[in-house]
Amino acid sequence: MNTLAKYLLTALILIVALGQFVQVITRYVLQVPVMGLEETMLYPTVWLYIFGAVNASRENSHIRANVLEIFLTTDQQHKVLAIIGEIISLIVGLWLMSWAWDFTRYAWRVWRESPTLYIPTFYSDIALVTGLACMMAYTAWHLVVHVRSLFKGSPQ
Repeated sequence: MNTLAKYLLTALILIVALGQFVQVITRYVLQVPVMGLEETMLYPTVWLYIFGAVNASRENSHIRANVLEIFLTTDQQHKVLAIIGEIISLIVGLWLMSWAWDFTRYAWRVWRESPTLYIPTFYSDIALVTGLACMMAYTAWHLVVHVRSLFKGSPQ
């Protein structure tokens, strides 16, 4: 899974960077804007953003403001705080995922298209529900790891 994420994110970064490079060269150097390039760049950009968040969930490296850790002294207290944080993240994430699922059903029913190239936007719309589902799976996994470490006394 690590290898897949690494190559997928690298490919998406390269596609977005290449698209932006082409846009800058054609628009500002050659004075000939490429029609529809912004529309086609929407898809890898949205998926890159979402898979970047999924990767942060996988690595458990999201930015956190753990102010309470300053006041906690034992390792067990830190583990309990991590469990509480994962539970809250799971609740909020599942709530957001239900909204994303409603949006996905709406996108499927309406089947919008981009204004210039008529590319179905559904393929970028489903990135949100896909990413949230992956993030919730990783959050649940991290919750299990934290609970096991609390009861077994093993290090995280």
